[in-house]
Amino acid sequence: MRSRSGQIWVETVIYTLIGLALIGLVLAILTPKIKEFGDRQVIEQTIESLNVFDSKVIEVLDAPGNKRKISFKLDRGKIIIDPEDDKLKYVLEDSNVRYSEPGVTLNVGRVDILTEELTQGYKITLSIDYISDITYDGDVKEKEFDSASIPYEFFVENRGIINHRPQIDVTEG
Repeated sequence: MRSRSGQIWVETVIYTLIGLALIGLVLAILTPKIKEFGDRQVIEQTIESLNVFDSKVIEVLDAPGNKRKISFKLDRGKIIIDPEDDKLKYVLEDSNVRYSEPGVTLNVGRVDILTEELTQGYKITLSIDYISDITYDGDVKEKEFDSASIPYEFFVENRGIINHRPQIDVTEG
């Protein structure tokens, strides 16, 4: 009678281990796919946010002195205001998804998307080029904003035309 009860315990332990192994296997297969899906969502939401930012810049170009407020949520990656190249950029350094063909720029509306292959993962750069001069707080130095739990608040202002080009200034609110 003791051996029957021992056999039941051994079978219970074996079935439990098999169940745990199967759960581990399913998680090992699904986790990378879940991360890829999450990164794809981040990139697509950022494209939408960049389009909103761009529409506000276009609005202020109507007349000197125009100013608009923009809220920008940044869960991952960083935003770069690049006055030297007159660009607004978003960079995601450690993406799990290959969003486009590596090394080839893909255009989605006014947003340029560049995927670069790294040793592990991908670097995704989203950018918008401007024909106007872009500055940050009146300065021509590049400014980076890292991910944060609360949205950034930016103000975009048309400072008029200087040297035959509109001057757009971005400040943090």
